[in-house]
Amino acid sequence: MEALITQLGEFVVHIISSFGYAGVFLAMAIESACIPLPSEIILPFTGYMVFSGHFGFWPAVVAATLGNLFGALVAYYVGVWGGRPFLKRYGKYFFINARELAWTERIFERNGEITVFIGRVLPVVRTFISLPAGIARMNPLKMATYTTIGAFLWCTLLVFIGKKLGEKWDTLKPLFHRADVVVGGVILVVLLYFVWKHVSGKKR
Repeated sequence: MEALITQLGEFVVHIISSFGYAGVFLAMAIESACIPLPSEIILPFTGYMVFSGHFGFWPAVVAATLGNLFGALVAYYVGVWGGRPFLKRYGKYFFINARELAWTERIFERNGEITVFIGRVLPVVRTFISLPAGIARMNPLKMATYTTIGAFLWCTLLVFIGKKLGEKWDTLKPLFHRADVVVGGVILVVLLYFVWKHVSGKKR
């Protein structure tokens, strides 16, 4: 796992260093289109590029957010036009993990459309959430709005963290993936608590 994270990190650094804002856009689009390229590496390194003077903070955040939206729309329309039969037949060629997708679908079915917003800061869910939204034929404008808001908050936070850490990038890079799991776990607990309160309130 550590070796894989290192390789992904090197790939991200190469794309962003070589293509600038377009590289940020591309990397985030890949991450949001059901290919597990960790945003917890993409965004902090983007923040490091802000720290080093290669990027402006807000242009970098906007490029990352738009990339996230673009990838989400690709995944959404795959869900709309192809549905589950397409995914079962061709998903493996797009690195779509069937078990993780099924888990994401269950979360979407239980918690509804708000999952698209919350999912932008949850591990695994963040990568796959647009597919079940497309399969469920969620309103595309609403899906895009939730995605943009959630992605903007997530991108702003992690780019800011990368900018502030600056000189410590090489030391801290391997920790971002682990931290993502912790943050995601906390948010998931909070989400489940509010869902439970909502359901229990209806029963009274």
